[in-house]
Amino acid sequence: MFTRFAAVLLFVSTVSSLPRLAAAQTDAATTAAPQGDDLRDRVVDAMRRATRYFHGEVAVRGGYVYTYSLDLQRRRGEGDATPTEIWVQPPGTPTVGEAYLAAFEATGDAQFLTAAKDAATALIHGQLESGGWADRVDFDPRGERADRYRNGQGRAKGRNYSTLDDDKTQSALRFLMRLDRTLQFADPQLHPSVQVALDALLAAQFPNGGFPQGFKAPVTPQPVIRASYPDYEWRTENRIKEYWDLYTLNDGLAGTVAETLDVAHEVYGDAKYEAAIKRLGDFLLLAQMPPPQPGWAQQYDFQMRPAWARKFEPPAVTGGETRDAIETLMLVFQRTQDRKYLDAIPPALEWLKRSELPDGQVARFYELRTNRPLYLTKDDYRLTYDDDNLPTHYGFKLDSAVERLEKQYRELSETGRLKRSVSNLKTLTRDAEAIVSQLDDQGLPADQGRWLATSSRKPFPRNVDGGKTGDRDKAIVSSELFAKNMRRLSEYLIAAKGR
Repeated sequence: MFTRFAAVLLFVSTVSSLPRLAAAQTDAATTAAPQGDDLRDRVVDAMRRATRYFHGEVAVRGGYVYTYSLDLQRRRGEGDATPTEIWVQPPGTPTVGEAYLAAFEATGDAQFLTAAKDAATALIHGQLESGGWADRVDFDPRGERADRYRNGQGRAKGRNYSTLDDDKTQSALRFLMRLDRTLQFADPQLHPSVQVALDALLAAQFPNGGFPQGFKAPVTPQPVIRASYPDYEWRTENRIKEYWDLYTLNDGLAGTVAETLDVAHEVYGDAKYEAAIKRLGDFLLLAQMPPPQPGWAQQYDFQMRPAWARKFEPPAVTGGETRDAIETLMLVFQRTQDRKYLDAIPPALEWLKRSELPDGQVARFYELRTNRPLYLTKDDYRLTYDDDNLPTHYGFKLDSAVERLEKQYRELSETGRLKRSVSNLKTLTRDAEAIVSQLDDQGLPADQGRWLATSSRKPFPRNVDGGKTGDRDKAIVSSELFAKNMRRLSEYLIAAKGR
């Protein structure tokens, strides 16, 4: 259960702000299009050239990992990827596929639709027998990490565990559903694949509305009860080995599942998806801890008590999951207009406010009942109240987002809806000019281009393009940056059409 935001944002430093890209790429060549051309023409040209490179040179059978060395010989997801592997977990294949689909919707250019369909074909290849997806797909049936794929082309002894952790199955489904709609539900591979995955997702919802971290088969019904504090010594007792089968909220699971069910209802119009969203909202009401800590935990046992997961994930009331639960309840309220989902939010916001650390952040973990910030030591994962020797692979503090959440709560209370945030044309034009100017074509054919990111940590374990081991700020090719830029340019084109 890697944190939702840690997967790539920890080591791609250029994707957080478009203006900063220019400083990171001062030597990058601009596009070949004459500077006097209309910006819309230059934007479409840049998108086409970038797609020829990314789809034609970077993709493996239509799929993607997170980052690449400039010679494309080294590929990484959360770890090193083999030449036959692609990644499902964002910002992998579904993220890039969504960007292609946005480009097609903005331009009508079949080149982008072809690239989106190829990304979908890659994902369909890796759909598990259990109906969803794991973190990656290996096209080599003899690969050590090839799984039990629904198409029979995987490894018989491979995994068959569909996971909802880190938005894996959900992101694949959202992309495939939107593409299914674009293709008018007529693709003979795509449409059945989506239906199998949606049925498996619904079968993974417990009677109380919660979901496990992943599933191999429909879940076993459990009693519907409210959350409570453990009545045993939680530090040492009741560690459950297969914690992934428990009710899970870790890594934004509630929000990404709710969004996926919402897209399913929007695309297919079936009331069963809206009903599943309501049940998920009902689970969040049940899972909200009683006073004095009316927030949420990362996961719960079947008696609805906060439970251990990995050795650095103790039973606790958690800042990140509380934030995600609040956002999910807002989504459920917007769909249902049932105030019970909104009424659970003020106590949670108050808890977040009084739990803020001196720097305005919140801790990931708060000790049950005492509400003391809880940490673990770097070397041996001992529970501690001190934050001066933390593991570096896991985020133990995060932004509380209280001001934003309070504003959204007030808006929902007054209007029943959140205003959709839309960038104005002036901002989109500025961003489009910057993105187009940053397209690099050095060493590439004349009809190709790429955007380069820089790494805030060593992106590859050994020399890359002649660099010394341990080099930082090394140029890399990033799926996240490609998708971010393509989506922003698509936004610009749509806005420019309507001006």
